[in-house]
Amino acid sequence: MYTMDQTTKAEENYLKAIFKIAEKEKKSVSTNSLARALETSPASITDMVKKMADKNLVLYEKYKGVSLTPSGNKIATELIRRHRLWEVFLVDKLRFAWHHVHDIAEELEHIGPPELISRLDAFMDYPKFDPHGDPIPNAEGRFTIRNQIALSDIGPNVETVVLGVKEHGTSFLEHLHQLNIKIGTNIEILQIAEFDGSRQVIVDKKRNMTLSIAVVQNLFVKRI
Repeated sequence: MYTMDQTTKAEENYLKAIFKIAEKEKKSVSTNSLARALETSPASITDMVKKMADKNLVLYEKYKGVSLTPSGNKIATELIRRHRLWEVFLVDKLRFAWHHVHDIAEELEHIGPPELISRLDAFMDYPKFDPHGDPIPNAEGRFTIRNQIALSDIGPNVETVVLGVKEHGTSFLEHLHQLNIKIGTNIEILQIAEFDGSRQVIVDKKRNMTLSIAVVQNLFVKRI
């Protein structure tokens, strides 16, 4: 069984991308989907996944897509664990804004022995979620699952607290930063506009503002 010290950075990026796409689509990942995620050509994707199949990191069947083997899944989960732990460290300890940490964590996830990650996890008291609300797998690869709902599915006069975001793009996170909306923010919908679905809300019980349908669809909350 292959481990992270036997894989290249490119292979690790493929494994993580396959994991994330499969998690959303609940099926084998097409080479076209993978090409879009990794911003490369389908032909290059096919060449790489064939090589990775030879290493038993993925299963690939023409026209049916790509899926992870147990070895590939274990490495992808470890990469996600490393990435999200580093994001917690960057935000909580080094005071980076949440929209500035992804690219840094993309580099840090590939370096360091397992002992470094174990100590990093312990140093931060074993966080279960990253700064964007995504679950951090533990050392055994298990994720913490919790009930959450899109803010767009909440009606008026219900208090909620932000648990996470669906959209992780820098522009969206910067927009939320400008609105001073983050994990733990209290939001109550006051009114829903019939014309465009925008929400008139009160934030932290003191700030009134209008949130677009794009924002409320990409905020995960829980009722309180």
